[in-house]
Amino acid sequence: MTNRLTFLSVVSLTLAMTFAFVLASSVPTAGATSFVTESDLEVGDLIRGESFTAVYYYGEDGFRYVFPNDKTYFTWYDNFDDVRWLEDSDMSDIQIGGNVTYKPGVKMIKITSDPKVYTVGAGGEIRAIPSETVATELYGSSWNTMIDDVPDGFFPNYDLGSELEFASQFDADAEEAGAWNIGHNKSLEGYTTVYLSDSSFDSVTIDAGTAVRFINNGDVKVGASADDKSWGTGTLNADENFSKYFDEADDYDFHDKYDSGNVGTITVE
Repeated sequence: MTNRLTFLSVVSLTLAMTFAFVLASSVPTAGATSFVTESDLEVGDLIRGESFTAVYYYGEDGFRYVFPNDKTYFTWYDNFDDVRWLEDSDMSDIQIGGNVTYKPGVKMIKITSDPKVYTVGAGGEIRAIPSETVATELYGSSWNTMIDDVPDGFFPNYDLGSELEFASQFDADAEEAGAWNIGHNKSLEGYTTVYLSDSSFDSVTIDAGTAVRFINNGDVKVGASADDKSWGTGTLNADENFSKYFDEADDYDFHDKYDSGNVGTITVE
């Protein structure tokens, strides 16, 4: 009978319960050129604000994705040298898209409320490892030093796949090599822009699962509101934006909450 992976068969690791980690760098002086704005950013940039220590990945979809702790960060990066700083007001304008998960293949993970140990694959898919024998075949004799505890609150960020039967069903090196950046691992794609003004709203056709960025390119405040009241951008002043994913095929009609005659449609195919 094979041995199951339990708390007694793994190294006990410190559980990181923080939502962010300290970045070893001093805050730039306000107004210095070391601060950037969103317009200066490129897809894949690492960013943080002035007041909080959380570091984010700036995604292809225009959202920011947080590293829950340093353990997650260091599966993707070796240091903080490329982190770019934004003033808090600029950071708050970039919506949060979710959490970054472990880089595939680098480590195994577990949570304190579950004795199982899991591999991490592409897209954050985790698969339970059935025995110490399989763990050894996957990660060598020191496999029990390759496990990180993930706070229970972050576990839903991962997708549960089927339990492994054999080590040959998971190739850690191939998984790691295939995850060349976080955006690719999360299957992020560029957003579609919808321009709003007090005189007209754009209408667009997009594929399901696409993010839409609503931008007020006029001089008067506007607010896109779904006709069925299911969503809304809130008030957008000039040059402000709001992003939302549309995942289900349908026609999403919306109007300006300040002028119901100003309308648009998002057609999702």
